[in-house]
Amino acid sequence: MKIVGLSGSKVGSKTRTAMNYTLKKANEKYPDAEITMIDLAEFDVQFSDGRNYWEYEGDTKYVTETIMGADAIIIGTPVFQASIPGTLKNIFDLLPVNAFRDKVVSMLVTAGTPKHYLMVEQQLKPILAYMKAHIVPTYVFIEEKDFLRKEIVNDDVLFRIERLVEDTVMLVEAYAGIRQAKDAEYDF
Repeated sequence: MKIVGLSGSKVGSKTRTAMNYTLKKANEKYPDAEITMIDLAEFDVQFSDGRNYWEYEGDTKYVTETIMGADAIIIGTPVFQASIPGTLKNIFDLLPVNAFRDKVVSMLVTAGTPKHYLMVEQQLKPILAYMKAHIVPTYVFIEEKDFLRKEIVNDDVLFRIERLVEDTVMLVEAYAGIRQAKDAEYDF
């Protein structure tokens, strides 16, 4: 199983801190999984210009091909101006409309205030649904007060992150079983 953690911002540290913890838990619980972190702050990704993702070179090609090869994607994003960052939206624009078909996508969000809790429901989930993702219904919302010195200090948030990892893997396995049973019906 290939899991990609996508930290969707070029600035700040809270989303990366949350993603590091998330992928650490994924590695501990599922040591056989191939887990890759893509922190957009570490890559020079071009703006989408309408080409197919495989026509790009360098970091853009690596990031898009890694995402396309994943079975599951855990997206970490901050909330900027009550929305997702442009860097994350650009990744979606680089990918084809059905990029997330047969992929499980889960989310964690960092924000300075609880006022932006519904951003995921109103903006991120519709994009993922349009791109054909199997979306983990629950997500983790982490506020400024849950961090101290680049660590998550809220035990409830830590528990919810661990549950998010479990739910993500469980859905990957469930959908794989469904596809396998469906393929067996065709008797090829």
